[in-house]
Amino acid sequence: MSRNVGNIDRVLRVVVGLALIVMAFMGLYTPWTWIGIVPLLTALVGFCPAYRLLGINTCPIGKQA
Repeated sequence: MSRNVGNIDRVLRVVVGLALIVMAFMGLYTPWTWIGIVPLLTALVGFCPAYRLLGINTCPIGKQA
């Protein structure tokens, strides 16, 4: 499993994921709030299965693991 999520993409995923999770803890329940776990996990791992299916790679070419 090689990295396909770049650094800027990872930061954005952490911000969005944490914002959605915080909304859930604040009581603003929507179908999207607990889905915030998904971008948070993909940011921490550096791999997004959806990106692989779509052929997207935001990781710089020379820095893939």
